[in-house]
Amino acid sequence: MNAAKRIEIFQRLKAQCPAPKTELNYSSPFELLVAVVLSAQATDVGVNKATARLFPVANTPEAIAELGVEGLSEHIKTIGLYNSKARHVIALCRQLLERHDGEVPDNRAALEALPGVGRKTANVVLNTAFGQPTIAVDTHIFRVSNRTRIAPGKSVREVEDRLMRLVPKEYRLDAHHWLILHGRYTCKARKPLCPTCIVRDLCEFPGKEAVA
Repeated sequence: MNAAKRIEIFQRLKAQCPAPKTELNYSSPFELLVAVVLSAQATDVGVNKATARLFPVANTPEAIAELGVEGLSEHIKTIGLYNSKARHVIALCRQLLERHDGEVPDNRAALEALPGVGRKTANVVLNTAFGQPTIAVDTHIFRVSNRTRIAPGKSVREVEDRLMRLVPKEYRLDAHHWLILHGRYTCKARKPLCPTCIVRDLCEFPGKEAVA
């Protein structure tokens, strides 16, 4: 895909959604961090249902740490892998208290040193909570990048690196959200909505003409 096509794609995505946001509900960097950790192999809708029960009861590192693993598990048991996630979140809270005065750090190294936080989670927090131009490649972004040929790659990291290199600078801050939303609601895994896609004519997916 050439640069002109790529620019036009992001122009259209921006026109369709000028101020994209995460669909996870949160009111602080800490709430966002917890929600993203809980979202692994879970839907945003499912996470929001769990955090709607959890955050009114405990929404600080101190309060969640006091719940303990069993107490936290009770609040998030509707989410898959909830026991494992509870252990990660409790350990994460304790480390925030011990090393960061209870505050979520705004740099990658410190975030990735937290229990349960990998590169993708760190990218989401850096982008959404702290306004840094990172791109967290999830299953939607990986699919859209490869299917449209915006930034094809065989691995998540390869796609991320290509996006960071190829997405025009003026669109980089919001690219993460635009691509997720496009993948979630239009460029779906099994039945992409090619006939109504706003970038259909620019997309290089060879199967788009066969999609009714």
